[in-house]
Amino acid sequence: MSGPVSLKPRSAISWSGGKDGCAALHRTVASHDVVAMLTMVDEEAGRSRSHGLRPEVLDGQAGRLGLRRLTRRCTWPTYDTAFAAALEELAADGVTHMIFGDILFDEHRRWAERMCAAAGLTAVEPLFGRSTLALFEEWTASGAEAIIVAARADRLDRSWLGRPLERGMLEAFARLGVDPCGERGEYHTVVTDSPLFRQPLPLKAGAQVRRAGCWALDVAVDDAAGA
Repeated sequence: MSGPVSLKPRSAISWSGGKDGCAALHRTVASHDVVAMLTMVDEEAGRSRSHGLRPEVLDGQAGRLGLRRLTRRCTWPTYDTAFAAALEELAADGVTHMIFGDILFDEHRRWAERMCAAAGLTAVEPLFGRSTLALFEEWTASGAEAIIVAARADRLDRSWLGRPLERGMLEAFARLGVDPCGERGEYHTVVTDSPLFRQPLPLKAGAQVRRAGCWALDVAVDDAAGA
C-alpha cells in the first residue's frame, strides 16, 4: 500500500548555507514539501560559489534538514547555464517550486523568476520586500543560529568573523552603515542551528584571509564536538 500523497507542492530551495535561505525555508516548510537544496560550487567542487563553504559543512546542514543536496560546478560566467541545468534536473524529479532567500533588489527576483520559468518551475520569494531590520529581529528571536564567515573590509574588520548573529549587533551595524541583513554584501553567514535542524552543527574556525576587499573565515565541521 502506498503512503499518503502530499498536497503540498514538491519544492527545492536555493541554498548558500547562510541565514537568508534558512529564513526562507522557515517561512515555507509548512506549505511546501521541500525535498532538496541546490548549491552552486566552484570548478573543483571544493567550495560553495557564494559563501566559500566546504562540502562537509553543506553536507552537515543537509543531513540535519533531511534534504537531498544537489550541486553544480561553475565559474561565475557559466553560473546561469549550470543553474539552469540543475533546475531541469529538479523538474525531472517532480519539483514544481523553487524557493529563494532574496530580500532586496528587483533584478535578483526577476532573475529567479526567469530561470525558473524556463524550466517550468515557480519561483517562491517569501522574504522579498520585507524590512531587513524586521527579518534580522525575526531571525535572532527564532532560535536559529548563524555565524559571520565573510565581512566587507571597508565596513567590518576581521574581529567580526566567527561572531554569532545577535540582536545586540544592530546598534553597531547602524553606526557602521551596515544593513541589518547584510544585503549590500556587508557580511555573509553560515547557519549552525535552526528549529528545523535535527541537531546543531558544530563548527571550528580556521584561517582568516583577506581577498577582493573582504575578510573571510574558513570553517570546518568539528568532529570532536560529536557532529
